[in-house]
Formats: sequence, structure tokens, C-alpha cells
Amino acid sequence: MESTAMYAFSVNGNPITYDGEDKKLLRFLRENLNLTGTKDGCSEGACGTCTVLVDGVKMKACAISLSRLQGKSVTTIEGLSEREKEVYAFCFAEAGAVQCGYCTPGMIISAKSLLDTNLKPSFEEVRKAIKGNICRCTGYKKIEQAILMAAEYLREERAVPTEEEEPRLDKRYRRIDAEPKALGKGLYADDIRIPGMLYGKAVRSAYPRARVVSVDATKAIQHPDFVRLFTSDDVPHNIIGHVKQDWPVFIPIGSVTRYTGDAICLVVGRSVESLEHLASLVQVSYEVLEPVLDIHKALEIDSPKVHEDGNLLSLEHIKRGNVDEAIKQSKHVITKTYTTPYTEHAFMEPECAVALPEGEQGVLVHTSGQSIYDEQHEICEMLQLPQEMVHCHSMLVGGGFGGKEDMSVQHHAALAAWILKQPVKVKLSRQESLTVHPKRHPMEIELTTACDENGRLTAMKAIILANTGAYASLGGPVLQRACTHASGPYNFQNFEVLGKAIYTNMVPAGAFRGFGVTQSCFAVESNINLLSDAVGMDYYQFRRLNALKSGDTMPNGQIAGVDTGIIECLEAVKDAYYASPRAGIACGFKNSGLGVGFPDTGRCILSIEQGIVHIRTSAACMGQGVATVCIQMLGQTCSLSSDQIVVEDPDTTRTPDSGTSTASRQSVFTGEAVRRAAIKLNEELKKHTLQELEGREFSGEYTSITDPINSTKEHPVSHVAYSYSAQVVILDEQGKLEKVVAACDVGQVVNHQALTGQIEGGVTMGLGYGLTEDFPIEEGQLKVRYGTLGLLRSTDVPPIEVHLVEGPGKHPIAYGVKGVGELTTIPTAPACQNAYYRYDGKFRTSLPLEGTAYRKEKS
Repeated sequence: MESTAMYAFSVNGNPITYDGEDKKLLRFLRENLNLTGTKDGCSEGACGTCTVLVDGVKMKACAISLSRLQGKSVTTIEGLSEREKEVYAFCFAEAGAVQCGYCTPGMIISAKSLLDTNLKPSFEEVRKAIKGNICRCTGYKKIEQAILMAAEYLREERAVPTEEEEPRLDKRYRRIDAEPKALGKGLYADDIRIPGMLYGKAVRSAYPRARVVSVDATKAIQHPDFVRLFTSDDVPHNIIGHVKQDWPVFIPIGSVTRYTGDAICLVVGRSVESLEHLASLVQVSYEVLEPVLDIHKALEIDSPKVHEDGNLLSLEHIKRGNVDEAIKQSKHVITKTYTTPYTEHAFMEPECAVALPEGEQGVLVHTSGQSIYDEQHEICEMLQLPQEMVHCHSMLVGGGFGGKEDMSVQHHAALAAWILKQPVKVKLSRQESLTVHPKRHPMEIELTTACDENGRLTAMKAIILANTGAYASLGGPVLQRACTHASGPYNFQNFEVLGKAIYTNMVPAGAFRGFGVTQSCFAVESNINLLSDAVGMDYYQFRRLNALKSGDTMPNGQIAGVDTGIIECLEAVKDAYYASPRAGIACGFKNSGLGVGFPDTGRCILSIEQGIVHIRTSAACMGQGVATVCIQMLGQTCSLSSDQIVVEDPDTTRTPDSGTSTASRQSVFTGEAVRRAAIKLNEELKKHTLQELEGREFSGEYTSITDPINSTKEHPVSHVAYSYSAQVVILDEQGKLEKVVAACDVGQVVNHQALTGQIEGGVTMGLGYGLTEDFPIEEGQLKVRYGTLGLLRSTDVPPIEVHLVEGPGKHPIAYGVKGVGELTTIPTAPACQNAYYRYDGKFRTSLPLEGTAYRKEKS
């Protein structure tokens, strides 16, 4: 038992006297004072979400103890003056500096620490001021602009504008959630406070592959805070899974673990303070077994089986044209093997869920995932309950990027609350999050690319091996997308890909921004660089010659639509490419929607309640701003003003299923559903006022019709829309990043700040993927912490110049909008590869690139 003491200090001008155990300031602010605007992103002093001021000096609340605060003054986001709140909220919203919002209060506190003493900062001073704060969404550019704008408003004592643009397409329109997120008022799952809350924590496997021999909770049971231990015996149906059911809720005694993130049991206690200790008191004994850690060994006949049905999760074989003959007849042929690593989403908000009993036998789960209906489905399966007895509601989501599509804590919280009939919170520590949730797939890609003497592509052939880790997650669909997009946005007809997703005893791999295309694009674009050399063309000319145009037959057989804009993207970056001998170029494309024959539907209900139009859709916002897109779609169609519209939280009792926020689909699918519902509403508004329509509901639904991946049609439709991007990465004379120019064809622009912010954030993530980020695992054990992931900080990111272009026409869905969320991460790493190839002549075939200013060559 820790000794207690008396601590006296002030928080936001209020004197505080605390008689108790010493603890970190972050825990005290959140749990004792309920000041939840200060966020817990890592509790390691690495991310900056918990930044506060102590006697005017910025500090990380997770790193300072109460014993160091005697007589000091603490300021949190809640302690800003009304003038400061007004200015920072407006400037961050106007600049588009708020996406998921989890980092924003900490960013504003860092900004305040600068502006309190310097109201005329330089751009470099602003960058340095937020160096200690990580943002995974924005790429920092919008945040830097917001701080400079705030300095101007405070310096010149300017009044904050109160007028707002009407919600229409192609506008600068402030996000509806920007102010509550910026000021720490918006609630994420960990911000929920319920009297009598219990807390749960999973005990996880100590080994990547081991038989669980016994679980002994004797010591934990003796602890005064202990409530209950849950094992597989308590679970009505112990196997769940997002696409394939292969993931145990808990590993039963006698069964074998598949990775170190496997949950053996769940301990529930009365205090969050003692929870870690409670879990450590549960003793698990194992019979350690040899793990399967290599994809090639996993495919060997005598390899241990990760799953009973073998180590091959899925196999894809796509073939169009006579590939071997085309390669044989080609003037130039390049064959290379490329490797890409695991990488971590590093969303700012660790996974958290709060569940509580609802009705006699039901359960309500407050979540922070990417689809409330996916969560409901898996919880229903686990508890063997009908759909109406599992109620899922989404809180704000602090980033996702694909990493919150699988169950992580939701099912554990639901199980405990359902059995105990009490509210239960389950939250992953940052290290648990790194251990548990699926990552970007490591891939090994053998690629052959061929062209004729004039540089026209003739054929491409690939073998893609994807390490999908311990469980299926989204491994099958990710492999599909890596295969279908292995052609690049180019015009040729002979195309063959063999892909395998392979189980190992490593951390699972699943959805991650780019969804397999980031990996295959790196190989495709790198091979094109060598073909360009062989032909004697420069890298821009080769891509321009082969770029798809409207009416071309794509390698998958689909006819390129009138909205195909890769040529326009290339034209937009041409000057940047030729401006420097150290400029690297790459192209990429990405589908919108699930496609390839899978059912895919967006849904919306517009209900008129007290003279206000309620937009009801389950589309999850992880930071991309789908709620604001819906408002602008509705405003465009019905000529409504902002004060006539609200967007409800995703909730399975109120909002229809609009599918998972994945595959860059929500702006297209839910946007079109909103448009269709709005057309019906608009017809009625021609005859009635909103008040006269009180109680009416207008439904909209859009379902895409696509063909299966191996359709025998001459011209199948694989996806309803594709977005395109060309990027140029420029290095300085020392080989460091000087500038990035990104041109994107994402169709109709909806919101300028949100769109360019998504592009800047995607490019920044792509730079990290190409240059700095890694996720080392040795013998199945993680060798990384949040602070060592290689995430880029504000001072690492070069200027990013964005060009928005469109193809010659628009596709007919959702006013011609196309997805952007994943697109802009895809060409960045290969553009870096090309830049360094031009810089030093070394041709690199693995990520992150080695022998650069950012990463040394491995010995």
C-alpha cells in the first residue's frame, strides 16, 4: 500500500487540497476532478494529448506526479479564458485543424504556451511549439495555420466572426464537431462517467504459441477491489470475427494461443487505480510451443498449424490476357522482389468501450469503433442474443484508419456488463493497443513488368504473399485489394496476380489506410522506374504515356469512366517534377466502396423534429468529417441553412445501417443516400414548411452493383468509382524532405478544409511509411513502444502543396464525389523511393527505405 500525503496546488485558478496517494496528474485531473478535456493518449510522455501548463510551462500530465506540484498552478483546456476559447475554437475550425480531435486540446495548450509570451511567432516557432504533440490525422499543416491565425486574432484584438457559410458543396465550411473537440467538451468513450462503474482488463498470453495449462486467480480474489474473473466458460459463444469467425473471446484451458495479444481471461475490479495490479495477480501456466513466425515456413507441409484448417487464409488468382506470351514478346522486362513491414495505425485514442445493462436481459455498449452494426453483430453472436437486445452507440472516435474495425474491448465490456448487471469500462493501455489490434500487412511481392521499345506497358505479373498474422481480420479483402490494384492506374491488357494471405503466430494484420494498395503500389511504381531507365525515358514521361484515360480498358477489364483523372493529376505535378533533379514521382489509385460483387449499401433517414432536420445514419466518423459531408449534401439538395440541420450520433436504435467506415466509401455511399432522401424532402418543401412536415421521415438508400473479382464478363464493373493521385517528393541537397506536391482527383469537392486536410494527413502518413515507421517483432514479441514507432512530428513534415483536379466528367453518384481517405497515402512511399533513387543512385526494394537521412542502412 502506498503512503498518503497532503498535496496543495491550484487547477484552473481553483485551490485544490488532496489527501491521498501520490499519482500522476493526468489520472487526478480525469478521475478525481472529471476534467476530461485532457486526454490519455499513451501515458508514456510520448504523444502530447495530455499537455497542460504548470506555472505557465507546458508539461505532459501523464509524466508529472502530484508530489511535484506543491504550491504550483495547473491550467488545462477547461481553464482557458472565454476569449481564448472563442479564438482557438474558431481558428482551429476555420483552418480545418480538427479531424478526430483527440490531440486538439493538447495542441491548443501547446499553442497557448507559445502565444502567452509571443503573439507574433514565426512559422518555425509554431512548428517547434507543437513538436511534442503528435497528430495522426492532419499532417500538422492546418494546425500550424490555426495557431498563426489565433495569434493574429489575439494580437490585433479582432472579433471572431459569427456568420457561417451555408452548407453547400465546394465550400469552406466549418466542421460541426470542431468546437466541442477543440475545447475538450466532446465525449469519447473513456470520458464517460457512471456511478458504480466497474473496470475490466484482459490477461493476455505471455507467448505467441503456447498451450494454456491453468489459470489461478486465488491471489486476485483476495484483493478487496476484485469483483469477478471471466473465462471462456462464461461466454455463450466463444468464437467471433469480423469476416471469418476464427478469433476466440478467451483462450480456453487446454487450447493453444496464437499470438501475444490473445486474451486468456478478463479480470473486473472496482477501481481503475488497482486494475493493473489485479490483473498481475492472475497466474497463468503454459506449455510453450514452437511458434510459426515466417510466411514461407508457414506454407511448409510439416509446419505447425496456426488454425485447424491450415495456414492459408485465402488465395486469389486474377488473370486477364496472355501474360506469359506478352512478356516473352516484350522488349524490356523487369523482375524484382519487394518487401514491406508491419506498421501501426497509432490513432491517438486507445481503444475503449463502456457497457451497461439495458432492460431485463439487454446491454448498451458505448463504443469508439468504425461500425456500430459490426459491433452489434459480433456481440450478438458472442452472447447469443437477438439484435434488439444489443444496443450500440458511438461516442466520438479518436482516429481509426482501419485499426478499429475488429473487436478489441467492446465484446469484453459487453460480456461483463451483461453478466454482472453493472456498468463496466474496458480500456486498452497504449502498449496493450500496440499488442492487440491488427496492423498493416507485411508483404513480399515478386513483380514482373514489361514494356515495348517505345515504353508502352505490355504486361504485369505478380506473386503477393501477405502475412495476415494470427487471425483473419480483414486479411482476405486486403489481399484482394493488393491484387486488383497491382496494375497501377495504367493502360495495358495482360495482367496476372497470384496472392496468398498466410496465417502466422504474429500480431494479426487487417485494415489500414490504403488496404493493401500501399504495398502493391510500392512495388509497381518502383518497377516502372527501372523500366523507364531501360527505355531511356524519364520517370514522368513513362507514366504520362501509360496513364489511363476515359474509355480505356483497365487491366481488370473495367472501362475507365468519364471521371478518370490520373492524366490531370500528372499534369498538375509536372512543373514540380521538372523543377528539381532530386524529385521523385509516383502514381496511385483507390476504389470507393467494397466492390467486386460484395453487397454494399449506404442508408440515411431524414426526420423532421421540432422544425429541425435530423440526419440519421450509422456512418462512423473517425476524423474524416462524414457528418459535415452529410450536412453539405443535404444543404445542397434542399437549400437548408446550418441552424435547420443536426446530425445524430450513430446508434443502432436510431440510425440505419450505412456500412463500415472503410474502403473510402462513406462520402460516396452515405452521401448518395443523404442526397436521395433529401430529394424526397425537397419535393415536400416545395409545398410545405418544415413545421408542417413535423414527424415525417424520408429515407434514402444506395446500393452499388459490381461484379465478382473473377467475373468472366468482357468488361466487368469491379468498383463504382476510383480516385487518382500523382505525387512528387522533393529532397534537398542533404537528402532531407524539402517539399511534397500532391495532385488528387477525388471528384466533386465537398469541403475544402476537410479535403485538403485529409490529403495533407494522408501524405504525412505515407512519408512515415516510406521513411521512418516500423513495427519490430522478435520471436513473436513486440520490441516497440509508442514513442519508438517512428511517427513524424511537426518539425519533420515538409511543406505540402495540394492540387485538386477532376477528370473530364463526373460519375453520377453523390454529385460526383469520390473517396479520399486512403488515396493520398498510397503513392507517397514510392515517390520517396524514386526521389532517393535519383538522389544517390541506390535502388531500394524494402520499406522503410534504408540508407537515408531518416534511417541508417542495416548492418
